Amino acid sequence: GVNVLLSREETYADISPVKLDSNGVSSFVSIMRGCNNMCSFCVVPFTRGRERSRDPLSIIRESKELFQLGYREITLLGQNVDSYYWTPSENETKGWGQPVTFANLLEQVALIDPLLRVRFSTSHPKDITDDVLHVMSRHENICKYIHLPVQSGSNRVLQLMNRSYTREWYMAKVDRIRQLLPGCGITSDIIAGFCSETEDEHQETLQLMEYCRYDFGYMYFYSERPGTLAARRYADDVPEETKKRRLTEIVALQRRMSGESNRADVGRIVKILIEGDSKKSDGHWMGRSSENKVVVFPKNGITKKGDYAEVKIYGSTGGTLLGEFI
Repeated sequence: GVNVLLSREETYADISPVKLDSNGVSSFVSIMRGCNNMCSFCVVPFTRGRERSRDPLSIIRESKELFQLGYREITLLGQNVDSYYWTPSENETKGWGQPVTFANLLEQVALIDPLLRVRFSTSHPKDITDDVLHVMSRHENICKYIHLPVQSGSNRVLQLMNRSYTREWYMAKVDRIRQLLPGCGITSDIIAGFCSETEDEHQETLQLMEYCRYDFGYMYFYSERPGTLAARRYADDVPEETKKRRLTEIVALQRRMSGESNRADVGRIVKILIEGDSKKSDGHWMGRSSENKVVVFPKNGITKKGDYAEVKIYGSTGGTLLGEFI
């Protein structure tokens, strides 16, 4: 028979994944597998196993190879990148002779070349450290963008979700990001209508969103996943129409805040990495700012895909900023 059990140790560190469906500019590098967090709504710990961090030398080698192939942006991927922690084995003689944290790894990837942009996803609010924020502030090529899923603004619901932080902890973390990285883009995930959520608790989520002023959000209503802790422990007892109404309110608030965030960018000059043609016009380039906002601007015949461009923002439409070369 075939052994299909998940390995508790294997990280497949030496296998460079084939990059499919790529624009040739942006690529993803997996730095770890699995997750130890056991959020009650999530099936990942049961399907992908416990957390294992890849050898940092293999990550840096893969990132260098991608840069040499012409890629100009790498996103370091993990269910919870901030808990990346690699310890050399006793017989380890190459590279680091001491444990490597996510802050160490992030800095080493940024040092490959100033032309290589570095992003990462996803961060867990309980684990992102000042060390990571200081590394981000030191390196211009590490994008000033953090995806920091909150899921709920209610302490009781956060406890049911097993998120292991409070709304106060989360808000203090957002304050710290704003303090150390002024203008940093912050986005979030939010679940409406989790098991037993009350109307007051929903209002707490809306209030927390207002406080954090997210640039963008990924928003869902709760849908029970078989095999999760929540499916075993809690009744999915919020009526679907209530879930949908609460989600509609969350989406409306985020749409307003996203619009305000985009309007605040008008007049700014931003550095854009050109990813390719605009979806709507092959006479325009599309790229993203360091803060992960999509920007569309007319081609001027000089630049090409994979180049950087200084663009002045003059407006926005929907979720897209409009700009022009300067």
